[in-house]
Amino acid sequence: MSEPDRDLLTGIRQGLPDPLPSRLAVAVSGGGDSLALLHLIARAVDGQGVTLRVATVDHGLRPEVAEEIRLVARLCDDLGLAHDVLTWDQIAEPGNLQDRARRARYDLLTGWARDHGMAALALGHTADDQAETLVMRLSRSAGVTGLAGIPPQRREQGVLLIRPLLTLRRARLRRYLQDHGIAWAEDPSNHDTRFDRVRARAALEQLAPLGVTTDALVRVARNMADAEAALAETAGAAARDVVSIDAGDVLIARRAFLDLPDEIARRLLLAALRWITGDIYPPRRIPVAHTLAAITEGRGGQLAGCRVLCRGESIRICREFNAVRGLSAPPGAVWDGRWRVTGPATEGAEIRALGRAGLARCPDWRDSGRPHAAILATPAVWSGTELLAAPLAGLENGWHAALTRGETEYHALLLSH
Repeated sequence: MSEPDRDLLTGIRQGLPDPLPSRLAVAVSGGGDSLALLHLIARAVDGQGVTLRVATVDHGLRPEVAEEIRLVARLCDDLGLAHDVLTWDQIAEPGNLQDRARRARYDLLTGWARDHGMAALALGHTADDQAETLVMRLSRSAGVTGLAGIPPQRREQGVLLIRPLLTLRRARLRRYLQDHGIAWAEDPSNHDTRFDRVRARAALEQLAPLGVTTDALVRVARNMADAEAALAETAGAAARDVVSIDAGDVLIARRAFLDLPDEIARRLLLAALRWITGDIYPPRRIPVAHTLAAITEGRGGQLAGCRVLCRGESIRICREFNAVRGLSAPPGAVWDGRWRVTGPATEGAEIRALGRAGLARCPDWRDSGRPHAAILATPAVWSGTELLAAPLAGLENGWHAALTRGETEYHALLLSH
């Protein structure tokens, strides 16, 4: 084994979970980074009792993807590994296409990993990706969390995401592929200056003479990750004193919240929003700052599909009705990503938000002690226009609404990066 190969394999092993999982998923696009990841992991875990399985996501956005899939399939055949292609078929939906494609990729990959009993999923982000990410986040005035960069490990939807290449340079991985006769595909979008990441890559070349290099930015991300961990621990300790869960809402003691350092208060609010909505990414910093200012003034507001209500000594963060107005699910299924409503078998029943029309049929809703705005977005059982039950509004009729996450998950969000 050559010395460069030995160094790369050492780097890969340091980025893998310890102990090694018995089953490990690998996401491979056909580009140089992920193909190098696959080949290196296969060598690193050889003889260690680890079963590898590979997935490629086809977003249906580029004709070149067919050739990229063939490159991945060829390497998988050479290594004797199972390879699955995951297809995204929701391109026509409105919204930012690149953002939706990224979110879809993670949803598809984590769902596939869970379906195959894979506890961990390896991704091919490199030191270059880390540096480019920091440049982009600097342009958006990111705080500590943003400048901590891409985490080496993060749990998402029950799957541990790992990035064993995060300390390795892209050029070095290309040399490795060349040395081993492995062909890779170049994504033409990597040269399209309409994308922020491409412009960040060009900016790094201009910054290098000042010492702002990829290696330096990787060290900055590591330093900021240490600071992030310390802040997360402090926020967790504060949450244990001032935060509670009330039937799907997050309650924060207002006086104590206002006494917290701004950054800790911001983290408690963001965790509340993410706990309620299930969103992976928090809202932008500026609207969050506006909401925190409104809380200080006792006004509250709306943010990220939630209402923030300042009533007496409490801040209540609850679901916004408009965010769930069109959602429906059959009884027993998860509604709004966090509620499971069960009850007597009833033909035609479905779970929808209570809304004003439903609330008007719940004479005892005030007995819940929850404000009008919070009750509107709670799950109810409907059959057409007929309200059958509203368990959180005092109209149970044999139905029960249970949360699929609780305080443990809220506190975990404070510690996740």
